[in-house]
Amino acid sequence: MYLESRLAEVKALNATLVQTYEEIDGILSAALEADNYVDLESLKIVVEHPPFDQGLDGIPTPPMPELVYPPEPVYSEPPKSSGLFFSEKKHAKQIAQAQASHVQARSAWEAKNIAMYEAHIAESKRREEVERGRLERLAAREFRYKFECDQREADAAVRNSELTKLINDLAFDVESAIQEYVGIVLSNSVYPETFPVEYDHAFDLSTRELTLTVIVPEPSAIPAIKEYRYVKARDEIAETSLSAKAQKDRYAGAVMQVAVRVLSEVFEADRSGKIHSISLTVGSDAISPATGQITSIPFVVAAADRETFTQFDLANVVPQATLEHLGAAISKSPCDLTSADTSRGVRARKQ
Repeated sequence: MYLESRLAEVKALNATLVQTYEEIDGILSAALEADNYVDLESLKIVVEHPPFDQGLDGIPTPPMPELVYPPEPVYSEPPKSSGLFFSEKKHAKQIAQAQASHVQARSAWEAKNIAMYEAHIAESKRREEVERGRLERLAAREFRYKFECDQREADAAVRNSELTKLINDLAFDVESAIQEYVGIVLSNSVYPETFPVEYDHAFDLSTRELTLTVIVPEPSAIPAIKEYRYVKARDEIAETSLSAKAQKDRYAGAVMQVAVRVLSEVFEADRSGKIHSISLTVGSDAISPATGQITSIPFVVAAADRETFTQFDLANVVPQATLEHLGAAISKSPCDLTSADTSRGVRARKQ
């Protein structure tokens, strides 16, 4: 059973490794399956308030039951006996005893009625206080609920107003609006957890060109493991490393895919064609082998115009070949943090 658990652990590690590599190798293909256009109207908030929760304060205090007194004692005079042994004196004594018992019973009845009345009044006051407290707490709940609803409405109104302004500014080609829309598009792009990217961009309305910088992780961010295996003799899980060539090819492939993917996402999302061209740099912030200092190392520097790029069938391209066709400057070995040669300029290369 122990051996089986260890083998299962290895199997799970290898499955995770395969999934990680598939996600990295499929950076471009994953994006082609999605619609990158962002409908700004759909981002507007339609406020839906949760139902008001009264809690236990929504349960009214039970009504006070009606006060019902016990029946009043009724005096019953002892009957006279008939026969030869009837005695007036004895009957008079029985009457006196019956009258005394009646007086005593009536006194007890009156005392009980007074106690019941006082208890009823006290319980009525207690219930009134409980009900008053309940209504006060319920009113406080209602106040908080209304405040929260009003806050949601106000927040939604501000958000929707901002979106309305952005939509209108986009329609009138406001530079900052186009730049903001690009930021929304890029923020919606989901990359593998092991290969996150960051962006910096600026749009120039006069040339209708978007300058876009994409920062990818350093080569060390990608696993360099070929597979895991269990070594029974040492009771340990060992790693088999990928070849250096495999590591370099995967990292370079990921960089090229990111470059083509970003160009595709922006042009596709810009349905109204406000962006005519993109000046793109894909690189990494890493320690330069030449200086030993953290620096931005460009791996791909490319320029693409809408008319040309949108003609490509990206489902069938090889990303590096696409970039070369665009005249991009490409690093010979991104995994070795080698910068792309930009001395001639990418537009000159394309020409």
